[in-house]
Amino acid sequence: MSAQAAPARAGGGASRRLALAILCAGQLMVILDGTIVNVALPSIQESLGFSPSGLGWVVNAYLIPFGGLLLLSGRFGDLFGRTRVFTTGLVVFTLASLLCGLARNPAVLLASRFLQGAGGAVTSSVTLAMVVTMYTRPGERARAIGVYSFVQSAGGTLGLLLGGVLTQAAGWHWIFFVNVPIGAVAVFMARRTLRAEEGTGTGRSTDALGAVLITAALMLAVYTVVEAADHGLGSARTLGLGLAALVLLVLFLVRQARAADPLLPLRMFRFRNVSGALGTHTLMISGMFGFQFLAVLYMQQVLGFDQVGTGLGVVPVSLLIGLMSLFLAPRLIARAGPRPVLLVGLVLIAGGLALLGRISADGAYLTDVFPATVPLGTGFGLAMPALAGLAMSGATPRDSGLASGMFNTMQQVGASLGLAVLSTLAASHTSTLLGDGTGRADALTEGYRLAFRVGCCLVLGALVVAGAVLRNPPRPAAAPVPRPAAARPTETDTASA
Repeated sequence: MSAQAAPARAGGGASRRLALAILCAGQLMVILDGTIVNVALPSIQESLGFSPSGLGWVVNAYLIPFGGLLLLSGRFGDLFGRTRVFTTGLVVFTLASLLCGLARNPAVLLASRFLQGAGGAVTSSVTLAMVVTMYTRPGERARAIGVYSFVQSAGGTLGLLLGGVLTQAAGWHWIFFVNVPIGAVAVFMARRTLRAEEGTGTGRSTDALGAVLITAALMLAVYTVVEAADHGLGSARTLGLGLAALVLLVLFLVRQARAADPLLPLRMFRFRNVSGALGTHTLMISGMFGFQFLAVLYMQQVLGFDQVGTGLGVVPVSLLIGLMSLFLAPRLIARAGPRPVLLVGLVLIAGGLALLGRISADGAYLTDVFPATVPLGTGFGLAMPALAGLAMSGATPRDSGLASGMFNTMQQVGASLGLAVLSTLAASHTSTLLGDGTGRADALTEGYRLAFRVGCCLVLGALVVAGAVLRNPPRPAAAPVPRPAAARPTETDTASA
């Protein structure tokens, strides 16, 4: 096995478990930071004097470089070594977190958040590839992907809870300072535990023009999506920016078809499971990601929950995701394959969103929100490990870093797209009802109900794509059992004959 496929210095199980823990710790910081800021925004606005329109850029300044640099960073992992790229991203992310916590004006905070998003993209882009190449046996790989998927999904919920606790107890600066000791330990342990391997393409062309085109296209696309919530999906500004991003994407694809050593070899899309998994992932995340945002708003603005109570309200989803992805999903995937497990998970997610589409203005957490958390947590805990395994099963070892970057890129694009579409639909419907004289609680609830129903339709679309395109990867052939050689007649046998 090449060094690229063996992140741990030693091949023992303890060494691999330690390596997996380091990779997941880095990924947890990155995912957690996407939501931990949300509950601290009012405190940040009051402390630094952000305008209402500028406050959203505390989130957007992180999302844009994160979504734009994932694909490029994944390719760099293949070219220059994934451990080197992972460690570099951790260092950048940790230093940027320190700068965010020390910020005393909006400009410094936004610049630091942009740097933090870039470091998060570099770290996250190669993590899944390192997990997959470190665990080669199907059962072990399924369990490792289950751990990775749990960290991915639980980080958002933990961010909401931890953000509220830190902001109330120590101030908003500590939502960034908390990353510094964790990041420092992770960097130290990564240097000691993860093998410093050579990339498969060191010394080859990095396709600079293609890198510029795809990074600009993805950043502009994410920017268009996050701004659409303020300007409207059908506004001239949104459509113009979207068209510009599409033109850049087309130019990138043309470049990839003609380049001698392209950044994104178009052969990747010939792999059925890679293409199908990317489409399924985008639709699933687009429908599911709005749950945390919209359910939080419903609990705060309609049910009257505080910040900590809201975080606790979504904890059941994370607990179920953990139970499913760590224990049940690996066993089911090993027995039936990832495809049927994914299909069952998507059905459960759609059912949970359908339940949320029936919330009421005079409802309660136990009757309106909690029943939906059970199928949502169970379904996502089953679907995410299966989907990640299917996406990576279609890529060759030398392209696994690129496939990991593509998978994470689609997650970020799907999250941004889903959040923008669902939140815009909810806000628009609520405004219309308020204009017609509907009460505030009823108008808000109707807006959230509409968004949850659209999210359910997106997940059903993911179910159609998964059922039509994805296939179980072939199981490794069992080693043939040697047949015993025919016994030669002994002298006793000859004599008795």
